[in-house]
Amino acid sequence: MSRTVAVIGGGITGVTTAYALAKRGVDVTLIERHRYAAMETSYANGGQLSASHAEVWNHKATILNALKWMARRDAPLLLHPWPSWHKLSWFAEFLAAMPDYERNTIATARMAIAARAHLFAWAEQENIDFDHRRAGILHVYRDRRGFERAAGVSRLLAQAGLERRAVTPAEMRAIEPALHGNFYGGYYTDSDSTGDIHKFTSGLADACARLGVVCRYGAQVTALAREHGQVRVSVGEDSSVFDAVVICAGTASRAMAAMLGDHVNVYPVKGYSITVQLDDDASRAAAPSVSLLDDATKLVSSRLGEDRLRVAGTAEFNGVNDDIRADRIRPLLQWVQQCFPEVNTRKVIPWAGLRPMLPAMLPKVGPGKAPGVYYNTGHGHLGWTLAAATAEMAAEALLNS
Repeated sequence: MSRTVAVIGGGITGVTTAYALAKRGVDVTLIERHRYAAMETSYANGGQLSASHAEVWNHKATILNALKWMARRDAPLLLHPWPSWHKLSWFAEFLAAMPDYERNTIATARMAIAARAHLFAWAEQENIDFDHRRAGILHVYRDRRGFERAAGVSRLLAQAGLERRAVTPAEMRAIEPALHGNFYGGYYTDSDSTGDIHKFTSGLADACARLGVVCRYGAQVTALAREHGQVRVSVGEDSSVFDAVVICAGTASRAMAAMLGDHVNVYPVKGYSITVQLDDDASRAAAPSVSLLDDATKLVSSRLGEDRLRVAGTAEFNGVNDDIRADRIRPLLQWVQQCFPEVNTRKVIPWAGLRPMLPAMLPKVGPGKAPGVYYNTGHGHLGWTLAAATAEMAAEALLNS
């Protein structure tokens, strides 16, 4: 067993990895460039713990939508046309993974189901309040074509052991009475749930510290190198040697992997969210209690506690760019106004984050080429859903090597 391990990255994947290792008695140092845990992509995501959203994107429908929407600045999936080597290489690998669409969707759903037990148990053991709500997730479809395609996805999810049932418009409104609009039908997964990723990650980071994890915040990793069977981690002018390192660095994982001789082709896919403050009784009554995924707009919503509604989504391929654009936030506001017209949107907090996405849409979990190098990264839009399972997988891979 490795004696000392550096976990690089203090988001959901890094903190869960540090926790899984510390629970096994490993001497862990968690290194995070921000002053606190969960300050980037793990800060304000859609909130869904959604095995029902495990379908990978390597499908012809994704390609067709991307081409159709290229001229729309407010498109759910926005592909900026100017090329870069990183973008071109990523899309080449994305297309190459299309024959594995079904297999990878099933594998992702199985990981998502496995993650639930770990995450719920950790929250209970460490007494973490993260606004967890077990009300299921309702996928809504505005036309027959989308609904029928979803039936095929449901069959794949069933192979992974996930039950997702079709519901009529009347049943949809019984599940979520606050929902307005015309819909063809939906699919409901009562085993899915929601919660605040930032609250959970921050609480688990505190638990890591109680277990003896050395948490180095405000520490930017500048270099990684193999050295006499160990790994040297440089932070500014300082450096330390560890028996092993686990890269959980989100979109920075690609550059760090290259330092260690590995190809981890993570691309930063930007997503946006808004947090609507439900400050009055009318808004709290008019906001949804059940988490939603609207297939036409590619938006999700989650109720976080009584006084917050999180709406998130869209995918923007524009390199490392975390600007919050008004034209990308506007569709999220309009969705709230259309679907929940009595919710007051006077007080809204916008946010943008970069999802670390690999071309095959599966995270890289396990060893790199060199001894002592491990990865738990590239979860894309499912980091919150998968992290507890992949943390366990990474810890087992490290200890059993």
